[in-house]
Amino acid sequence: MYEKNTEGSRELFEEAKKYLPGGVTYHIRYIEPYPFYVKKAKGSRIWDVDGNEYTDYWMAHGAAILGHGYEPIINAIKEQLDYGIHFGWCNEWEIKWAKAVTDWFGLDKVRPSNSGTEANMYAIRLARAYTGRRKIGKFAGGWHGGYDGLHKAVSYPYDKPSSLGLTKCVQDDIIVLPFNDLEGVYQKIKNEELAAIIVEPVLGAGGAIPAQKEFLKGLREICDEKGIVLIFDEVITGFRFYRGATNYYGVKPDLITTGKAVGGQYFPGAGAIVGISDIMDLIDHLKRKNFWERVFHGGTYTGNALTMRAGYLLIRELMNKKDEIFPYLSNLGDYFRMSLKETFEDKNIKALVSGIGSMIGIHFTEASTLNPVEITEKSNIELMKRYHKHMLDNRIVYLSPYSPHLFISIAHNKEDIDRFVDVTRDFIEKIGNK
Repeated sequence: MYEKNTEGSRELFEEAKKYLPGGVTYHIRYIEPYPFYVKKAKGSRIWDVDGNEYTDYWMAHGAAILGHGYEPIINAIKEQLDYGIHFGWCNEWEIKWAKAVTDWFGLDKVRPSNSGTEANMYAIRLARAYTGRRKIGKFAGGWHGGYDGLHKAVSYPYDKPSSLGLTKCVQDDIIVLPFNDLEGVYQKIKNEELAAIIVEPVLGAGGAIPAQKEFLKGLREICDEKGIVLIFDEVITGFRFYRGATNYYGVKPDLITTGKAVGGQYFPGAGAIVGISDIMDLIDHLKRKNFWERVFHGGTYTGNALTMRAGYLLIRELMNKKDEIFPYLSNLGDYFRMSLKETFEDKNIKALVSGIGSMIGIHFTEASTLNPVEITEKSNIELMKRYHKHMLDNRIVYLSPYSPHLFISIAHNKEDIDRFVDVTRDFIEKIGNK
């Protein structure tokens, strides 16, 4: 049982409830009857305050591509601590970082932000300024952070408000689109004047559902035809593919937003808006002297030396070791998905396994296709919750039972995957006997 040997975590949660709403800093980290509290992380493993070891498939919200505590990055950060963390002034690492990021994505210019949410906020502002339009297209099941201007149709049922406190006028500016359905997109926007369409090349919160290549190509064509800014939200995918999903799919957006990993996997103050010069130069105070003639962008911690140095080093590591890292992640991910699919098929379990590269989704659903709306409408939530608890009881952790998406890193290996599949098989056998 999960509760076995977790008394320290239980006591911490009782204390946390006195000061934190719901007892946690982010509701998705809550686990019934109480969350475990992590004390240490290394490679593919985490340890809680009671000394229990877990195999981690959440990997810092997917950011830790190179695993927890990757030593080249950690050692560089230790050195940077002696120089300083945040100066509030320009530093050389922001230039090295900017060159690395623009080279990585094949776009012209970049500005750092403090999170992926903030990057999306500024990207939408840029798109509106560039086009002179107001409305934004986003996809059902797509998650772009807590920014009001994109916080709609995040979780099923999609017709419910995604949060209290959202104003109707802002929500009316968001047009919800069907994922992987080009004709459906066209019908939805044919009478609209959109500033931007924003899309995750792989739906994260929707459960690691990849876009079809022709779908993204079609979006590019629609945006070109109608003068719409195309934004790829690559907060998850940006560094899980070599040079991002834009390179993997062969489709170039006007803007890319990213976060988490762009600051070196582990550090706050990490995000970026990357794009073509025509749009990014709307921020340029040298070209646009009057503040009312340019797009504001800023932030106290943007460009801090610690995050810039870590992000630069991550990209350098990924570039220098690309022939090792990305084939390894892709092959291990393929093996993971294939093994799970075979297990479910052998046991006649109605389930879909989704994902691509180092991202994996597991769906106990009667849906026959990887359509996020159909998957959620036909999901067996009770079974997904039982599965999540069974894995947790066996010290295997991923995030939510409601939208199970998993991440692997270069620290994971075939033995980790085999154990995951074995524990899954054990779960199937147990539910078959009840």
